[in-house]
This record gives sequence, structure tokens and C-alpha cells, in this order.
Amino acid sequence: MSNHHQCQLPKHIAIIMDGNGRWAASRFMPRIAGHQAGLQAAKNIVKYCAEKKIAVLTLFAFSSENWSRPIKEVSFLMELFLSTLEAETKRFHEKEIRIKFIGDRTRLDPRITRKMQEAENLTQHNKGMVLMIAIDYGGQWDMQQALQKIMEKTLGGEYKPHELTVAHIENALSFPDLPHPDLLIRTSGEKRISNFMLWQLAYAELYFTDTLWPDFNEAALDAAIADYMKRERRFGNAS
Repeated sequence: MSNHHQCQLPKHIAIIMDGNGRWAASRFMPRIAGHQAGLQAAKNIVKYCAEKKIAVLTLFAFSSENWSRPIKEVSFLMELFLSTLEAETKRFHEKEIRIKFIGDRTRLDPRITRKMQEAENLTQHNKGMVLMIAIDYGGQWDMQQALQKIMEKTLGGEYKPHELTVAHIENALSFPDLPHPDLLIRTSGEKRISNFMLWQLAYAELYFTDTLWPDFNEAALDAAIADYMKRERRFGNAS
């Protein structure tokens, strides 16, 4: 294959971090131990992606559907998220990483939303990698809130329904200022996108691995990127 078609390093990598519970179960440990190990894996991957000069890294931390998990587990995840924000924000800021959150903030504890806002404000002018964390996020929710914004604008007379363009929709979604994911990685052997970025993954390359998230390390990421770079991205055009 000529280099002309070969992929460059992905600008935006999105990861569905799956398998913490199974990792813990296979070691006869409680699920929360899996989440703690998964957090360590996430920190390592953030550091590595920043070093590799990946422009945007998105981690799917908590989905709209995750609220249906046992209350104790959800509470633990929320406290873990809060303590991580408190511990890591300054460190990310020193590394010039810009932190951004996507998702529905209305159901989150005000202590968490306050910390999220502080992290975004502190790092908003940083020039390094954008670390986007999806929390209480769902692709259907993203489209729903975009439609609400669009309907308000059409009712307000900003434009007529027949004038609606793809750009209008794009601008109403969660991150209109950033590129769409080039590469979506999902760990733990599941092969679905689970209501993640339904609009923005339209042309992403999908990579599935059996590795459970706490075991996903720098070498595993390199393997995913190497696989991506062998692919030919045509975006609907002929080869």
C-alpha cells in the first residue's frame, strides 16, 4: 500500500474502558479493586498519550446507563472520580493538558460539578493534549440536547427548519471545537459502541481487544495505534 493512503497518527483517540469488574472477579477481589486498578491504567494512558503528542484523548468514564449499577458501586465510582479530580488536576495543568468534560451534569453531586468546572477553568488555555472525560454521557443524550438547542433557535426565528445543515447539528453537540475520534478502542472483548458518540464516531476506525482495561498498558495502546496506521481511511470514497 502506498504511503499516500496510510493513516497518520490519530489526532483523537477515544476509549471505552471496559473490564474492571471482570479483572477483579478473576482475582477474587471486590469490583471496587478493579475500578482502582482501572484508574491507574487510565493515568498511565493519559501520560503516554500526552508524551506521544496525541491531540485529543477521550475516556468514557461513566455512561448514562451506569446509574443502574448497585448504589454502593455508583457511590464509590463518584467518590473515586472526585478524589482523582482533586489529586490530578494540578498535575495535568503543569503538563499543559487541557481538561474538558462532556455529559449531563444535572444528576451529578454539586461537589463534583464544582471540581469539574474548576478543572476546566484552570486548564482552559493550556496548549497540550486535550483530555476529554465523558461522565454521565450517552450518544442519545448528546443528540437530544443538540435537538433541544436547535429547536429553540428555529422557534426563535434564527433559521427555518429547511435551512438546517449538518454544521448546525455539529455546533449543538458536545464538542464542536474538537476533531471527531479517528480511533475508538474498546477493551475486554465487547464489540459494540454502547451509546457512545453516535454522531461523532461516523467515520472512526474501531479497534476491539480482549485485554481487560486494568491490563491495558502502553504496549497495548501502541498495538492499537499500529493497527490503525495500517488501515486505509476512505471516508466513503473509492480507494
